[in-house]
Amino acid sequence: MKSERNNLPIGAFAKSAGVTVETIRFYQRKGLLLEPDRPLGGIRRYGSADVARVKFIKSAQRLGFNLEEVSQLLKLDDGTHCSEAAELAALRLADVRARLADLTRMKTALSALVEQCCTQRGSVSCPLIASLHAD
Repeated sequence: MKSERNNLPIGAFAKSAGVTVETIRFYQRKGLLLEPDRPLGGIRRYGSADVARVKFIKSAQRLGFNLEEVSQLLKLDDGTHCSEAAELAALRLADVRARLADLTRMKTALSALVEQCCTQRGSVSCPLIASLHAD
């Protein structure tokens, strides 16, 4: 019986992880995922631990962690570095809050401009276009 490590070719591995083969190769180039040895005349095989690792990477990316931060989180993945992981998450949270504040300001400004556009019928100058020229 083959070991769990040697059961999936790269295409099946990518599909199981919900990514493309190119994503797998990209993660390998970035050092986030090991590239298994290729047996003489054979193909590389991957297992469930590899699938779980890729899913971890994708989950971290969905939370806004960049690949460098994901790499740091992977190094902390033994369960004993919660405070270090929390520090990374706190930095990410601060970034998310700053982006939300920016998006709120953008929403307010755009809402006002759209409203002005709707009330300026027949006017030669569009308030939205004029405001873009002013900045």
